[in-house]
Amino acid sequence: MSFQQGLSGLNAASKQLEVIGNNVSNANTVGFKQSRAEFSDMFAASLIGSGAAQIGIGTKLANVAQQFTQGNITATNNTLDIAINGGGFFRLSNNGAVSYTRNGQFQLDKNGFIQTSDGNRLMGNPAGSMNGSSPVELQIDTSDLKPVTTTEITGQFNLNSESPVIDQTVRPFDPQDPQSYTNATAIKVYDDLGNAHNIQSYFVKTASNSWRLYTTADGTNITPAPVPVMNFSGTGVYDTATSTVGNITFTPTTGSGPVTVAMDYSNSSQYGATFSVNKQSQDGYTSGRIASFSVGDDGVILGRYTNNETKQLGRVVLANFANPNGLKSLGGNQWQATNESGAELIGAPGTSTMGVLQSSALEDSNVDLTGELVNMITAQRIYQANAQTIKTQDQVLQTLVNLR
Repeated sequence: MSFQQGLSGLNAASKQLEVIGNNVSNANTVGFKQSRAEFSDMFAASLIGSGAAQIGIGTKLANVAQQFTQGNITATNNTLDIAINGGGFFRLSNNGAVSYTRNGQFQLDKNGFIQTSDGNRLMGNPAGSMNGSSPVELQIDTSDLKPVTTTEITGQFNLNSESPVIDQTVRPFDPQDPQSYTNATAIKVYDDLGNAHNIQSYFVKTASNSWRLYTTADGTNITPAPVPVMNFSGTGVYDTATSTVGNITFTPTTGSGPVTVAMDYSNSSQYGATFSVNKQSQDGYTSGRIASFSVGDDGVILGRYTNNETKQLGRVVLANFANPNGLKSLGGNQWQATNESGAELIGAPGTSTMGVLQSSALEDSNVDLTGELVNMITAQRIYQANAQTIKTQDQVLQTLVNLR
């Protein structure tokens, strides 16, 4: 009599229970991918070939396949918690040894590197090479953002065509005399040291369709000579050919060098409506300290500074494989590439087969507890049934032994 079938069935059911137990124990592990036990039947080799009456000798564990299906996304309060929604893996470095994970629980170390709880560093493109194909360990630059000197002021105004002409022979321009100018507007600019200065523009209507532009910096008149003019056509369009608005220069008292600013008011108009500032901007800013940063769905790490400026600090990249089931599990929610998985395919989130990222969120385990508990009951019954076949085989053998 043969006990082989029953023994193989017991072993298979035991392995299935081990796989189920591992899934259940990791039901709360971030980024965990459940496994499935796969079995195949066994036949004994025959010297005379197979026949219609051939009986198998049991079953065996053929494979334990991980199921790389998407887990639920749960929101968190940590900016460095990152979830992948779609395909791909985070690329990690441990002193140059590369591994892959779906666990997006990251934190900053004292040197600004983004790492996992066990010290593996997240990889991506540095700020100076956002679209590079050779990922490096991502390091956040937490230094202050240097000031940028203002070089241009852009303004778009509407000057009221119905405003009265001011006779400057009677009332010359004086920034302290509101009757000596028609309208005024102000904007802050920055010197080489990041100090703010108030630039005030004064518009004086001196003739039909013609205005003079006076400028002060922190209350000091810095109007170029001759005084710049803004001319308009009969339809209220800015006349670039005859207008002379250009550069202004002033020397701050803060220790900075002279500041030269180009003034571009060419998009202004002169219509029969009240004076309005439709748009005004300048290209400088003061220094700033990093206040926060976030990771976009495209992987771009964007730093926000106390001066309300933003700066790209790097980019998280993802890696994917032709056969993710060929990856070797290393534990700690990490995998390693093998010949069966194929070479890694690196790309930015949201491109090709890569999923998108979600900051302040984590991907839950994809274990279905209800399904696993049902599978556990089934495996238990299979174990009991195989034990019963062994018991029956033993009873039959005992009957043969007792024959007289």
